[in-house]
Amino acid sequence: MKLSVYGKGGIGKSTLSCNLSIALSRRGKKVLQIGCDPKHDSTFTLTGFLIPTIIDTLQDKDYHYEDVWAEDVIYQGYAGVDCVEAGGPPAGAGCGGYVVGETVKLLKELNAFYEYDVILFDVLGDVVCGGFAAPLNYSDYCLIITDNGFDALFAANRIVASVREKSRSHPLRLAGLVGNRAHQRDLIDKYVETCPMPVLEVLPLLEDVRVSRVLGKTLFELTETQPKLSWVCDYYLNIADQLIIQPEGVIPHELDDRTLFGLLSEFYLNNGHDPASSENQSSSGEQAFEPNAHDSRRDNRSTEFLII
Repeated sequence: MKLSVYGKGGIGKSTLSCNLSIALSRRGKKVLQIGCDPKHDSTFTLTGFLIPTIIDTLQDKDYHYEDVWAEDVIYQGYAGVDCVEAGGPPAGAGCGGYVVGETVKLLKELNAFYEYDVILFDVLGDVVCGGFAAPLNYSDYCLIITDNGFDALFAANRIVASVREKSRSHPLRLAGLVGNRAHQRDLIDKYVETCPMPVLEVLPLLEDVRVSRVLGKTLFELTETQPKLSWVCDYYLNIADQLIIQPEGVIPHELDDRTLFGLLSEFYLNNGHDPASSENQSSSGEQAFEPNAHDSRRDNRSTEFLII
C-alpha cells in the first residue's frame, strides 16, 4: 500500500506521519516513510537527525545510480521504520515533482520500492501543483490532514480536487480526512456533510504532541518514559487499523471556492465561532512535558532541530 499525506502547511503532517508509520509498524507492517519536502525534516523524530537526501546523494555520485547503495539513502528509524528524504531543488529553481520522480526511480533501481508493505509519502504543505502532486502518481490512497478551521479546510478542498484529477489516470482513492489539533470538529463535520468523505479520526489539541516534536521524539517513544501518554498513541493505531484493511475509499468531488467560502462563513456566523481563537486553545486537563525529562543524547537532537 502506498499512501500520500497532504494538508495545509504547519498542520502537523510530519508529526502525524511519523506516529502513523510507527503505528503501522506495530501492526506488523514493513514501513518506509519518504519525506517530500526540501527542509528534509519529515523523518527527524524517527531517526534523531536530519538524514542525507536522495538528491544530495545523487549529486555526490554525479547521478550515477549504479554507485548508490541502499544504505546510502535508506536509514532505519525508531520501531524499525525505514526513512528516506527526497530533498528538493535549490530555492527558486527546479521542480519538486522531478525530485520525487528521481527518488522513486532510485528506489526501484535498488529493488527497494516494492519491498515494503506500506510506503508513506509525507508531502510539502498544501501545494497541489503538478510538481508536488507527483506523489499521488505513485499512491493508492491520499490522506488529508486538517484542523477545525477555515484555512485548513479550504486547503483540504483544493487537495480533494487534485485527488479527483489524478484518479482519472490511475486507481487513486481518498482514504479520508484526519482532524489534527482539533479542539472541536463541527466545521469538519459540516464540510464532509456537503462534500462526502470518511473521517478516520479526530485528534485533540495536545501540548504534549507539540513538545514531542521539539524533543525530537515520537509519541510512541515518549511513552517508554511517560506511560500516561499511551492513550494518545491509540489515535494513531486506530488510523493504522483502518488503513491496513485497504478501505474502498472515495473519489471525492470538491466544492467550488465560492460555495465553500459561503458554507464555512455562514457556519462560523450562525454558530458563534471566533475564527481567531477556535484553533489556538489547548485542551483542558493536559500537561506539557517537563523540559528536563529526557537524556543528554536527546538534548543534542533537540538542539540540532531548533538551530537548523
